[in-house]
Amino acid sequence: MGELVDRVDERDEVVAVVERGEAMRNKWLFRMATIVCRDEDGRFLVHRRPEGVARFAGLLNWLLGGAVEAGEPYEEAAARELAEELGVGGRPRFLFKFRCEGAISPYWLAVHELVVTGPVRPDPREIAWCAWVTEDELAELVGHEAFIPDAREAFGRYRDRYGAGTVPPARGAGGTVADLAVGR
Repeated sequence: MGELVDRVDERDEVVAVVERGEAMRNKWLFRMATIVCRDEDGRFLVHRRPEGVARFAGLLNWLLGGAVEAGEPYEEAAARELAEELGVGGRPRFLFKFRCEGAISPYWLAVHELVVTGPVRPDPREIAWCAWVTEDELAELVGHEAFIPDAREAFGRYRDRYGAGTVPPARGAGGTVADLAVGR
């Protein structure tokens, strides 16, 4: 049996428990919890998906996260995903949620945020590479074809909600945005 998720309706209310694959095949709504990671200088963590994964192989993302398990609150799913994917403990702060059409299937996407103050230990099954980038560098990457479309929509909503330039200035991220987009 596959991963069980809550099938939800247009108001994000649970209507059934189903396998995630079944929800995706049938285009049923389910829940996803994501985390925006920032460092103490206000930079954003960007990562590249591994080449061998089933979804979005080799693409860039600024969100960590995944499906919310059946009966699991968004906030617990965000903390679980953060620990699994990045090896970081913490209680991400809920920012907002929206109904995302999704490149593969529609879902409710909850966006959380955490300031990471210690080292990260990315799981290589989830993250092939990662780097801290400024808000302007992230905005440039989001427009690149190598960026996950659903994450692009979430970034637009994040900026609409909080406004561009609301993040403290960073002290440099190393490399160029062009290098990040092509995987250097």
